[in-house]
Amino acid sequence: MSYEPEHDRIRSAGAVVWRPRETGHEIALVHRPRYDDWSYPKGKREPGEHLLMTAVREVAEETGQRVVLGRPLSRTVYQVPAGLKEVSYWVARSQGASEVAPFVPNDEVDEVAWLPAEKARERLSYGRDAAVLDEFGSAPVGTAPLILLRHAEAGRKPERTGPDWAAEDLARPLDARGVAEAGMLANLLASYGRCRVFSSAAERCVASVTPYAVAVGVPVETDPALTVPPAQAPTAAGATRAAGLALSGEPALICAHRENLPGLIHAAFGALGASPPDAVPLRKGEFLVLQSASGKLVSVERHDLQS
Repeated sequence: MSYEPEHDRIRSAGAVVWRPRETGHEIALVHRPRYDDWSYPKGKREPGEHLLMTAVREVAEETGQRVVLGRPLSRTVYQVPAGLKEVSYWVARSQGASEVAPFVPNDEVDEVAWLPAEKARERLSYGRDAAVLDEFGSAPVGTAPLILLRHAEAGRKPERTGPDWAAEDLARPLDARGVAEAGMLANLLASYGRCRVFSSAAERCVASVTPYAVAVGVPVETDPALTVPPAQAPTAAGATRAAGLALSGEPALICAHRENLPGLIHAAFGALGASPPDAVPLRKGEFLVLQSASGKLVSVERHDLQS
């Protein structure tokens, strides 16, 4: 088989959706009458759509379920008549049936089955999906995210002159591009559910997470430990805060600055018994998602606003 460049692939996304039961958990499979097969809910990315949004949307459309994304699973790549298809999967916990768009049998999916893992394996039509199920079961499925975000695009930094320039820098707002990015971030971050929101007191950080906080119904908690005053070094208190949130088992989001994010990231990884990957610093609007369970790191993702 000749493999096409990645940018020529048909990009799709979906999820292994689970719900807890007294004896374990059940997994949602969908039946497609066109192919008479059983697989996971998934579908093609729409033009300009982020894959996180594709996964959540496709699950909702094919199962009628609202979900929160957990750890990422390996991508599957296979040939279809239209070309090489690449599917990105996540573990996703069901939040119940959607009141807006409940499942109705249709030409694309005519049945949704909730099955224990072994029964799901027997029902799956493709070996590649069985491999995804193996990976699903190889680590905790119930995880808590800690999201570390660099603020969106802001206006130009003030000149370092006069007695008020530091205060002016902390008050610097998002620019027009940054406002648009904050709206995009609200949708992407909501894929990981309802997180407690912590932010630097700088206006550009608060404004970057306010649309998300409003969407999920939580306050933005500004924290001096996460604030980097101009011309000052990051504080150890910020690292302590990040480490504590990493170990709390509570979904949380931190928005901070280029200057202190490396220290926050290092502290969060260290608290979870891991070392951060070697990578270029987060760009504006980029974020890391650390999924953990029982105080141990389970997975790491990095996202920008385009991927």
